[in-house]
Amino acid sequence: MNLLHREYTPAEAAAVIGISVKSVHNAIDKQVISMREPRIGRRTLTDNDLLGLKLWYGVGSILSAERRKRLFETIANDPEIETLRADDYLIVDVARARTQLAVRADTLREAESAIHSTKDILSGEPVFKNTRVPVRAIAAMRSQGNSVEELLEGYPSLTARMIEFAEIWTAAHPARGRPKTLSERGWKVKSTKRIPLNAIGKLSRPKSI
Repeated sequence: MNLLHREYTPAEAAAVIGISVKSVHNAIDKQVISMREPRIGRRTLTDNDLLGLKLWYGVGSILSAERRKRLFETIANDPEIETLRADDYLIVDVARARTQLAVRADTLREAESAIHSTKDILSGEPVFKNTRVPVRAIAAMRSQGNSVEELLEGYPSLTARMIEFAEIWTAAHPARGRPKTLSERGWKVKSTKRIPLNAIGKLSRPKSI
């Protein structure tokens, strides 16, 4: 499976790699990747940029600047390379990183084909095609702890794959401004879950990358 030949916004790149948008911008500012000059002030990244960022956040940070430079140069000179030795003890599985990115890129492409917005449905809020299910609401409920099974029970028109689409699409297309609550958007909560007070601290702890 090959990566799609396209350009990505920083948000799309973050969604495909699985890191924060801030991390993408920081990497660009620190010239972790040799990104060409942005067009009309807009930053875009290529497939190779995404591979470089994934390797940087996976193993690059433990390498010296010189070894990291050699790592990226070797990959640039041999785009089909599968593994390479970064130092005496570290072997980088480039093929696996490339495949993981390709799978995520395919998922984002499918999500973009399955989601649309029209003024006639929920005032233009993105929904899954042939439904009135708001995509951002599904992603928000997932991030708040709702399981896939709970969402499938509450929204019978969804599939597990569509829920995956909601998560990656929302990450790639963050809403501007202050996020609206469900009630402000006119959506109704179909179920509620009581959470013990001693569990709140556990839920609020950041997940390790």
